[in-house]
Amino acid sequence: MNAVDTTWVLFSAALVLFMTPGLALFYGGMVRAKNVLAVMMNNFIAMGIITLLWVLVAGSLAFGSDVGGGILGNLSLAGLSNLGHQLPGFHGIGASPMSVMVFQMMFAIITAALISGGTTDRIKFPAFVLLISLWMILVYAPLAHWVFSPTGWLYHRGVLDFAGGTVVEINSGFSTLAVVLVLGRRRGWPGEAMAPHSVPLSLLGVGILWFGWFGFNAGSSLGMNSVAVSAFVNTQIAAATGLLGWLVFERIKESYPTSLGAASGAVAGMVAITPCAGFVTPMASIFIGLAAGLICAVAVRLKFKWKYDDSLDVLGVHGVGGLTGMILLGLFATKSVNPSGANGLFTGGGGHLLGVEVLAAVVCAFFAFGATWILAKVIDLTMGLRVSDEEEFTGLDLTQHAESAYSLGGMGRISS
Repeated sequence: MNAVDTTWVLFSAALVLFMTPGLALFYGGMVRAKNVLAVMMNNFIAMGIITLLWVLVAGSLAFGSDVGGGILGNLSLAGLSNLGHQLPGFHGIGASPMSVMVFQMMFAIITAALISGGTTDRIKFPAFVLLISLWMILVYAPLAHWVFSPTGWLYHRGVLDFAGGTVVEINSGFSTLAVVLVLGRRRGWPGEAMAPHSVPLSLLGVGILWFGWFGFNAGSSLGMNSVAVSAFVNTQIAAATGLLGWLVFERIKESYPTSLGAASGAVAGMVAITPCAGFVTPMASIFIGLAAGLICAVAVRLKFKWKYDDSLDVLGVHGVGGLTGMILLGLFATKSVNPSGANGLFTGGGGHLLGVEVLAAVVCAFFAFGATWILAKVIDLTMGLRVSDEEEFTGLDLTQHAESAYSLGGMGRISS
């Protein structure tokens, strides 16, 4: 075990965990005041339930010894046991196996929490808990094994995904789409105005996400090395150009650049660079972030045309941003940045890597959507996914948690 590499991975794990409260603030600010605690609670319950499931079974299904030809891991690592040596298939990793498993646990937590952004304002709290619990075992763990584990079938085909363009971003985006199609639209959407109740709260959340994303991407090097430095720098560049790209779109198409647009653009840039971060040059990161800001700005507006109510644009930012990053990785990847990677179409590698990246993106999108739709449908037909119309009108803070985010009572009488 290399103490420096292990320290870096554990520090990065803490940064990634910090992203989930940041996500809660980002989402909380964008909903109406009567639902702010409900969406934040869905993020925090993910921190609890996914931690437990990861330790008990999901982490082993993702990274345990392969069973079934690259489809799933076995239960050899259940309970975080048998971690005295390298994880199955991993070679030359200086960080301790336990630190890598904990780092990956934080990825699982925030991916589950992302689903809350699309389902906010109308999903039952117990149904959300059951959904992400089953989803973690039946959807996330298999995808993580396919892509992140060296024994997974997509990994064997040569797919590059540095920090989760498929497992985190495409997965969360298309899983969310599946759930919202089962849930249906919010009452009054899209005709009724549902303005964010606190944009400053959302901006604070994005600041935390931006800070934590350095651990998300640079930590995926699993060591303190030159690849980590490249991933760190590329993350900053893509976030900045994603922000600028979104604002350019808003200024041209809608006359006014908005603060939420800036926040969403930064997130879109970081989403797209996530699979690319340790494989591309800084100049490529400029284009990747800019492209993501423009493409995702268009994508989030399509929900009004196609009438699917993804409340906080998980598909438009994370799903589409993940697809964008995977495809552009097939163009810009270069072994000059990471010798263990590959060269893309624009760097002398031909079309092979691009084909593999497109295959992985499409397969993961279809699997995430299909499997999650089945889970959501079964839950809806049994316990029900959605709150009643009366509960939705009152707000989920009161009806699901018996509390309110803000006390607006008058001042008490002052006695002499």
